Order: sequence, then C-alpha cells, then structure tokens
Amino acid sequence: MAEQEAEDRKPQSDEARSAFVQPSGVVAQPPAPEDDSQTTSEFAVPTGLATPSSTTQETEKSAFTTPHTYTSRNAPQAFTPAQGIPLVKLTKDVPWQDQMRTMLRMPVTERPAPEPAQKQEDDSGPAVPRVLDLTLRIGELLLAGGEGAEDVEAAMFAVCRSYGLDRCEPNVTFTLLSISHQPSLVDDPVTASRTVRRRGTDYTRLAAVFHLVDDISDPDLEISLEEAYRRLAGIRRNRHPYPGWALTAASGLLAGSASVLVGGGALVFLVAAVGAMLGDRLAWLCAGRGLPEFYQFVGAAMPPAGMGVALSFVHTEASMASAVITGGLFALIPGRALVAGVQDGLTGYYITAAARLLEVMYLIVGIVCGVLLVLSLGVMLDATNLTPETKFGVTSSRPVIQILASMALSLAFAILLQQERNTVLMVTLNGGIAWVMFGALAQTPLELSPVAATAVAAGLVGLFGQLFSRYRFASSLPYVTAAIGPLLPGSATYFGLLALAQNDLNTGMNSLTKAVATALAIAIGVNLGSEVSRLILKVPGAASAANRRAAKRTRGF
Repeated sequence: MAEQEAEDRKPQSDEARSAFVQPSGVVAQPPAPEDDSQTTSEFAVPTGLATPSSTTQETEKSAFTTPHTYTSRNAPQAFTPAQGIPLVKLTKDVPWQDQMRTMLRMPVTERPAPEPAQKQEDDSGPAVPRVLDLTLRIGELLLAGGEGAEDVEAAMFAVCRSYGLDRCEPNVTFTLLSISHQPSLVDDPVTASRTVRRRGTDYTRLAAVFHLVDDISDPDLEISLEEAYRRLAGIRRNRHPYPGWALTAASGLLAGSASVLVGGGALVFLVAAVGAMLGDRLAWLCAGRGLPEFYQFVGAAMPPAGMGVALSFVHTEASMASAVITGGLFALIPGRALVAGVQDGLTGYYITAAARLLEVMYLIVGIVCGVLLVLSLGVMLDATNLTPETKFGVTSSRPVIQILASMALSLAFAILLQQERNTVLMVTLNGGIAWVMFGALAQTPLELSPVAATAVAAGLVGLFGQLFSRYRFASSLPYVTAAIGPLLPGSATYFGLLALAQNDLNTGMNSLTKAVATALAIAIGVNLGSEVSRLILKVPGAASAANRRAAKRTRGF
C-alpha cells in the first residue's frame, strides 16, 4: 500500500497527460442541453448581451408603433392643417339627407365621430352582417325606384351610422350596390354587395322607404334590426295605390291634356286620350308576354301615331293630327330617367349617369321606331296634312285653358308614378306654376328662347320640389318628376320624326336637336333649383364654405 501511494504522488510525464484534460482548480461547466434549437454558431450573441435590433424587434409588434429611427427633431409634418379641422355638428334641426350628404362630400379624415348608436339587445355590439344586409336592401329599393345615386348612398350611410358602423363606405352604380365596413384600423374589412335586377315606378314605396330611414336616423327613436326588417318587408308587400284601370285612364288624361296644351280642342283631346289608352294596353300586353321594355315602348307609340294619321284623312286642318301625336309622345317620353341621369352626372356619379342616359336613349329609340313606322305608312298613303312646317305651342289667346291643361297633365303624371295621394295636390300646383313661368317668359316682350324659358321653369320646379321634400322629410322626386311633365319636348320630337319620315334630314335633325336641348335644360334646371334650395336652407357645416364639398372634385385636373 505504501508503495502504491508513493507511485501516485509522482508527477506524470507529458506523454501520460492529455492536452484536453481540464486543469486542476478550474470549475467545470454543466453540460449543454441536447436541443436542436440551441445556437452553436460562433456568430451567436453571447448570453446576457442585447443588441438594439433585438430590442426593437421586441417592442415593434404593430405596424403603427413608432420606429426606432424616429426622433422628434426630424419628425415629419403633421396631417392636421395649421387652421385646424373644421367641426361639423350633425344636429336634428336639418333632415338626414343633408346630414349624410355633408358627410359623403367630406374627406374621410375629417368626418366627425358617429352619433350614439341604436340600442342593441345585448352588449356584444351591432351585428355587422345583418346591418350591412339591411342597408343594401334599403338601397336596392331606392335605386330601383329611380332615386339618384347620391341620395341612395346618403340613405345607406345613414342606416350604417345609426347602428354604430361608422367606418362604412357605400358605393352605388346603375345595377350594383356594395358597402364595405372596417371594424378598426388593424382588422380586415367586411364587404357585401347586392344587384338590382328589376326596376319599377312606385313613388309611394319610395316615400315609405324614406320614412323608414328617417325613423332609423332619429336618435329619439329606438328602431331595432328586427323592427326595421319587419317594416321593410311590409313596404315590399304593399300594393300599388292605384289599380290598373286608373293607370290606363291617367295615360289618356295625360295625352289629352298635352294635346290641348299645344293647341288642340275637344275632339283632339278625345282622340289623343283613346290613342294613349290603346297604347297603354298594348304595352301591358307586351309586358305580359315577357318582351323587353324596348318593344313595349315601340308598341305603346304606335296607337297614338295611328290615331293621328287617321284623323289627318278626316280633317283638313294639319294641326289636329300633329296635336294628337304630340300628346301621345308626352305620355311616353322618359322624363324621370332623364332627370335622374343628368342629376347623377352633375353630382359626380358618371358611371351611373352614363348608364341611365343610355337607358333613356334606348327607350327614345323605341318610341322613334314605333312613331316612324306609322308616319312612314301615312306618308305612303299620301297623308298630305302631315307637314313638319306646322307650328303650335304656347298661345296667349287662351291662357286659362292651357294652365288647366298643364295641371291636369301633372295630375295624370303623378298617378302614373304611383305617388301618395296626399302629394298629388302639391304636384299639380307645382306643374301649373311651371307652365305659367314658361308661358310668361316665352310670351313676354323679351321673347326668351323656349330652351332658356324651359330651364328657368324647371329650376323653379326643382326649388319648390326640394322645399316640399324638406317639409315632409321625404324624397324630392315625387314633387319634381310629375311637375316637369308640361315642359317635356313632345312637339319638337314629333316634328323631327315627321321630317325624317319625309326624308327631310336637315329639318328633322334640327328639331331633334332642339328636343335634346330642351330635355337637358329641364334636367339641369331641376338640379340647379335643388342646389339653390340647399343654399338657402340650413345645412350642416354651412358656416364655412370650405366645409361643404359640391362634389368629389371641383376642378378637372
């Protein structure tokens, strides 16, 4: 044993000791865990040492976090202008149409916070898909009823904000409605769309939808989603206020009144009324067989023209046949779509305006085809009393009869548009005022041109229509469309078609150009009157002219 201990105390030689053996006195490190994720590269950052990049990666968890390179000394310019952002208060003193139109014409960054939302059944917030669906259904009824694109967007925007969806952007075209809602700045947007496949003329339904939107927008009323859906379903199920026979009789009254308006007598009134009623029944027959609207207008234009040609063989006075055919054209010219199309173009909705005007063009071409077929047949049969040189129009010899005829025309037009019965009287008076203004300007010593006189009269119609609609918190279309009936270019259209049937292209094109100019004057006058009414009414943000955007852009560049 003593010899063995002495042998161990001897120093070992260099050959017996390994170079990798840990020297005595050094604390051994614990073995590293066997983990594949452990970094073993010689470029790894030692434990306990944090670099600036790693610290930035830990703090910058959002795209909206201030970058680590940001300094207050080199900060970018703020988005808020030096004069501040104008404050727009949405009070209850003005209709919701003006409130929402102000919001739509305002940049997104300057829109005020939404009003307190309607109460929900629970605290989970609004049901976004159901609110968007309700909004699209309301917009569909308004667009199908002929409402302008800007007013449809305003209604959709009002419904969304009333139910607490403030970050909504509605978009309206001729046949498609879409709306997008973004819950927050970091959440994905929710988008829904709906297609308008059928259009109908029922201003009673249009007014009911406006009343529904007005109730939803009222902060003093609590309209739940279920209640709004129930009322919307009731609006869809409601029948038209006037039966079919009343519409046919209104067509006859409209055509007869228009024939008296251009110089016809009692016989002309009866013949024009019968021709218009036959045309209306023929159009209903075509619609029942599923024919497109173009062929319905072709069929509706043929009986009045046929009655006029037949009357030309019986009476030698040329103005009688011309008055009959002109009265039939008054009942067919699509004034409603024309006004809506031009209004959309003036407010910046060019795609919808182009589609509406294209629809008007197709309908007018259908009328032209129907009338030209009959007039060409009359020319072939030597109907010598059909002369494009015949002149008639406003005469100072019987102003009372013409004023009554213009009011009867507006009355019949209101029935055809299925308006509410309590609005018919105001529309009738508005049409009479329009004709009085037109006659006064056309027969004064100034001898204002018919196109200019029509524009002024249409502007007066638009002004009164907007005032009536603001008083009733409803759409302005029921108070405007029927009142412009006496101003429609029926005589210029007829004489242009007659000249084309007799191969007189120059005279025909001149008359048709005058008709187009008159139609555009009506549409522009109505829109201008509406804008003038908003200048004199209380509008949100009117204290500063910069707050009210007239359109999406004010210059062409």
